[in-house]
Amino acid sequence: MQTSAELKQQAKASLKGRWGQAILLNLIPSLIAIAIILIIVLPIVLLLASFYDGGTSMQDAMASGSGGTGGSSGGGIISSIISALFMSGISWTYLDVLRGQKDRIEPFKDAFRGFKGVYLGGVIGLAVMIFIFTSLWALLLVIPGIIKSYSYSQSYFIYYDIVQETGQTPKVLDTITASRKLMDGYKGKLFWLDLSFIGWHILAVATLGIGYLWLNPYITATKAAFYEQLPKEI
Repeated sequence: MQTSAELKQQAKASLKGRWGQAILLNLIPSLIAIAIILIIVLPIVLLLASFYDGGTSMQDAMASGSGGTGGSSGGGIISSIISALFMSGISWTYLDVLRGQKDRIEPFKDAFRGFKGVYLGGVIGLAVMIFIFTSLWALLLVIPGIIKSYSYSQSYFIYYDIVQETGQTPKVLDTITASRKLMDGYKGKLFWLDLSFIGWHILAVATLGIGYLWLNPYITATKAAFYEQLPKEI
């Protein structure tokens, strides 16, 4: 396994001459989320606010009801699914570029790779099961949940490779198990790789988030390089 610095160098080399495409690729999910908020969520919020009578706030009403926790969990699962659908396709694109299987990033096409029929069901299944498993582990303590999130972190890459190599869609639980085995002995390595980006995160925040236009592709490409270096005898 290469060092964090070597993985980052590999990621930067794969992005050379493609930064504009990469920035747009990672930006598309954010633009879609903003559009959804402006077109769907904001009008609903304004409509609900119009019914507010000054008595009991809607937040208090929801908190007093039994469905508050369920609503939060449901929102978390939906958010996880949407994020997985976009980020899986984006990650696969960087992996293909890294492997030399793709010369050009096509932002408006590649951002939606996870939504394709052969991948859609599997990505949704992985997102749901990973959310459930990590949430259950997090109920014990926060740290076990974090550790398990690292164990399952390669599931989408593994799913993609199996579909590409065999043309068959693997079972969701088998894919998660494969990721857990693949990450045995490498969770700490990925953790330290994440820590190595702390300085870049600080700089990105200092630029009011503008720096993330470059940082997000950099991190995602580096994670693809990390997966490519893992031994695949699972």
